Amino acid sequence: MRWRLMVVLLGVVLTGPGQSWSQETAKEKRGYVNRLTRIENPQPLLADYPEFFEPITEQTHFEAPPLVVDDEADLEIRAWRFSYNARGIIEIPNQLKGSHTAVIMVHPWGIDDGQGWNTPEPAGVADFCTVEKNHLAARHTREIVKPFLNSLRGRVSTVLYSLPGGRDPIRHKLYRSFAHRPTEAQRREGGRELSLKLAAFQYVGEPLPPMLTLSQDKPVIDYFRQFPGLDAGAKFNNDGFWQLPIPVTTDVDVAPDDVVIYDAEGYEPLKRFLQEQGIRHVLLTGYATDMCFCRTTAGYENLSKDFNVFLVGDASLATFPANKSPRFAVNAAISFASLNQLVTQVSWVKLQKEKP
Repeated sequence: MRWRLMVVLLGVVLTGPGQSWSQETAKEKRGYVNRLTRIENPQPLLADYPEFFEPITEQTHFEAPPLVVDDEADLEIRAWRFSYNARGIIEIPNQLKGSHTAVIMVHPWGIDDGQGWNTPEPAGVADFCTVEKNHLAARHTREIVKPFLNSLRGRVSTVLYSLPGGRDPIRHKLYRSFAHRPTEAQRREGGRELSLKLAAFQYVGEPLPPMLTLSQDKPVIDYFRQFPGLDAGAKFNNDGFWQLPIPVTTDVDVAPDDVVIYDAEGYEPLKRFLQEQGIRHVLLTGYATDMCFCRTTAGYENLSKDFNVFLVGDASLATFPANKSPRFAVNAAISFASLNQLVTQVSWVKLQKEKP
């Protein structure tokens, strides 16, 4: 029997098979009928790259009416979120205008990629914290994120990358920023200066402590105080490591019009720049899903206050301590984010065919 549950106070309608919704016309303000239609035999989400991402397999999925419906839309983006109150995943189709959309890659650090900024030995840590894991993340960038960015460049308003630190003299010459577009000659000069600067640093820190001093009554506390699981300070990384000009990884193609965001400048300049470009939507990619991706300047905790944000789940990796694969760590980080964020995936971002 067809079933229907209407919760009037919450304005939620759950309908069974056979029910349909009509697309609403995009307006400045519009009523949104929060009708959830059960999806029979739902497919796993984020299942295209199982080496990097453990697919999400929730048993209950619903289809909701379109949420973003732009006039003259040329991007189709299906997305989903999870609701404990609805007791399932809610999938939502969206129609975006590319000229109102930006793609941001969070923290594409150029670490161990041949530019000269290397993981310090014998015990230093940066990015995914081991050379092997940094190389795995680089392959994820090359195979998934890079083609995704390249497919959208020229179809969206802007492609941006966020990096730690401030706008130092070298990166000022290398990359376009909110207020500066370097010439080709400046870029070449900045590239030479970057190579010299990174090559001059000594990527050597102290070894692991050979001896610890433990008290009789609280040896565990003493042990971790002297030998924590993550120390990225000067002891192991060498003083000055984090003051070096961190470049964008060579595993993506940085076009002259692409923009670099500097974390030290804070969120407000980024917000202002995007709004001045007419940006209303952001497709968010990058690293690390459980930390920088959510909490840094260009993280979704900031952006989702002012823009329609879509997390491109399989174009991100979480840190994965004590594991050789990021699969389950990324799954957990994206699943938690989906409580209050929309999540899409590379294969769900489709360019509409241009009209003849």
